[in-house]
Amino acid sequence: MKTFCGRANPTTGAIEWEEEDEDYDYHQEIARSSYADMLHDKDRVFKPMADIAQKIVDENGFSNKIKIINKHSTEVTVGPNGDMSSRANILVTELFDTELIGEGALPSYEHAHKYLVQEECEAVPHKATVYAQVVESKHVWAWNKVLPIHIQLDGSKGERVIVPPRDMQVCAGSPCVYDIQLNQVNRNHFTTLTEVIEIFRVDFSKAVSSLPARHTVQAKATASGQAQVVLSWWDIDMDPEGSIKCTMAPYWVHPTPKNIQWRDHWMQCVYFLPKELPVEEGECLHISAMHDDYSVWYSLERSSVTCEPDILSERPLCSCQAHLMCNRQRFGELNDQHRNEIYIKALKTVVRPDSVCVAISDGSLLSVFAYLLGAAQVHSLEISAVSRRVMEKILAANGLTGKVIISERRPEQLTSVDVGNKQVSLLIGEPFFTTSLLPWHNLYFWYARTYLAKVLSSELTVLPQSAILLVMAVEFENLWRIRAPCGVCEGFNVSLMDEMIQNSLNFRECQEAEPHPLWEYPCRALSDPCQVLHFDFRQEVPEQPIYSTGSLKLLRSGICHGVVLWMDYSLNEDISISTGLTKPYSHTGDCNWNPHCKQGVYFLSSVTNPKSSTDGLNSVAYNVTFHPESGELAMDFRLAP
Repeated sequence: MKTFCGRANPTTGAIEWEEEDEDYDYHQEIARSSYADMLHDKDRVFKPMADIAQKIVDENGFSNKIKIINKHSTEVTVGPNGDMSSRANILVTELFDTELIGEGALPSYEHAHKYLVQEECEAVPHKATVYAQVVESKHVWAWNKVLPIHIQLDGSKGERVIVPPRDMQVCAGSPCVYDIQLNQVNRNHFTTLTEVIEIFRVDFSKAVSSLPARHTVQAKATASGQAQVVLSWWDIDMDPEGSIKCTMAPYWVHPTPKNIQWRDHWMQCVYFLPKELPVEEGECLHISAMHDDYSVWYSLERSSVTCEPDILSERPLCSCQAHLMCNRQRFGELNDQHRNEIYIKALKTVVRPDSVCVAISDGSLLSVFAYLLGAAQVHSLEISAVSRRVMEKILAANGLTGKVIISERRPEQLTSVDVGNKQVSLLIGEPFFTTSLLPWHNLYFWYARTYLAKVLSSELTVLPQSAILLVMAVEFENLWRIRAPCGVCEGFNVSLMDEMIQNSLNFRECQEAEPHPLWEYPCRALSDPCQVLHFDFRQEVPEQPIYSTGSLKLLRSGICHGVVLWMDYSLNEDISISTGLTKPYSHTGDCNWNPHCKQGVYFLSSVTNPKSSTDGLNSVAYNVTFHPESGELAMDFRLAP
């Protein structure tokens, strides 16, 4: 049976109805679940998994010892006619996320102790401990909010500073924790202001409460600086003696820093303090962690401030709306001074005193840059109501209300009346759109340019003027594990699960790329970057597909796990900006990726045999086609002799 699914197309901006197999969501859930990643984690339900669990139990000869109950634990009954005949004396669970409690561990444990297990039960894992460390980091703080942005203007105009509105400066920020591969953050990007501090413990063998709580500890500042960020992680004791541990500690405090188990399901946490707090070395501080049943947040006070242990400070909530529009990558992008300077340099070559400029991007400052550089008339198309309100606040805070005209119209709705009965001579964009997941989704800028044809001047200048799609064969250090089969896990043959996941991948996902922030996932280039498609924004979107076939020559030995895809934009003939590599890869193939963007990753089918090398294989054959009518990018990559 087929069903019609309506979804917004991030590339074209249109709402489309697609016919999908009734099992599409089921297969997509399995294909992208990364269940195997958890089983690859040597330290450590959903119906298809329950079904396959039963088959694995049968296959391994434990059907008379293990009973699979396909229910949430809070629905399990105990008694003569229940799911369990009596209360259990051992409680084995894995209910944790990067934040420890974000998947409902506390209420689930609370219910289990009340209704499912004996009073003197043993729990595996036995205990969890949460740690924190306060740091100063301009690099990480730039992920939190819009900071003042400096613009160097020409001649006597000097420098102009774009300041964020007051409500953005004092906003407590996003209520969501930032989970991150902290081991990939350069140690020079932060200064520790305290030692690692034990914040609180949870003993899972005893009754657990899901009630809100506050845990406050004292610590001395080990250095002077601006307290901005709390880095946090946890470890678990698997047994009562603590002889078997599993820790999420980052490398600088890890007991075996050269032998850290890689994980993508558990990482480390970044919490932004509600406001910066200057501290002096030796000063006594109160660090508080508050939590409800699903979330943790932090506050920091000097010892002179009275801390009421039973009073929770409010959970951080965005009051400025910017956090509804920007994720951490976007804040970092807006605050990237070098990136802003590149755009300003390019804009200086195209902005004229008589320029009628239209900017198309979500929450972009390019419209402000264009006005300050002298454009006669600047319009900013903000399709999102949130981005529109945020931009209006920024304009007001900088005395630019009415000078940059915010429009809520979609490009296809814009008329000459909306631009003062003038022809648009300059069209600009980063491009950036909040609906974009993969690099080429920002080609919506090209469609918008096409929709605007009726108001564009015949002497139109477009910035960026074009884009290219690049691909490169890579060997991942660890990311391949999320697609690799498990085979045997701790003596259990789980190949049936591997087959189920592979079947779902074959259903559709194996022909699609997925977004990953590759600065967090080291890889080696096995080929040179290859330009496969070119998009000319000076022209309208063509009617015919754009396609490319060829091969990526493998230049060094290794295991080719997949292909990375990204976009480079030519702002003008001489200036370009990349969403992928920030500089050429090293002689060993090590890569530096743009930290503000997610790149596309296409895993090769050979990842299912990760021990195979590229020896005897010379290239990766590719076939890539962009379909203008749908905005979709079809791709196929295969290892070739």
